[in-house]
Amino acid sequence: MPLRPLLTCLLLLLPALAAAETPLTAEEFDARTQGRTLFFYSEGRAYGAERYRENGRVTWTFLDGQCKEGRWYPEGRFICFVYDDTPDPQCWTFFDSGNGLRALFEDREGATELYEAGEAEEPLFCLGPEVGA
Repeated sequence: MPLRPLLTCLLLLLPALAAAETPLTAEEFDARTQGRTLFFYSEGRAYGAERYRENGRVTWTFLDGQCKEGRWYPEGRFICFVYDDTPDPQCWTFFDSGNGLRALFEDREGATELYEAGEAEEPLFCLGPEVGA
């Protein structure tokens, strides 16, 4: 292939590539998640699932039957999550990968990166609270 058409194709693709790496705004994130339960994977393995409800309320599970209630909120370019048992925020940058959401923890290279693996068709499996004898 001659060099000129190849360069033209690459130049035409640059805006699409740049747009794919633009972090989602809080409004875009809410529009893509509210009312859904999404599965996420990392490094080719199941990582967890989160149910997104109104007013930023969420339920997270590492798929072990233990669920955490929390909420998300925007903080600059981040979407931050706080959970009832973990008051320190966990902040992620979310992108639309074209195949679903992609999330990068604290927007750091080499940090945990999650990919949307699909949507749950049934409610999350959450065990009840532990009770002593």
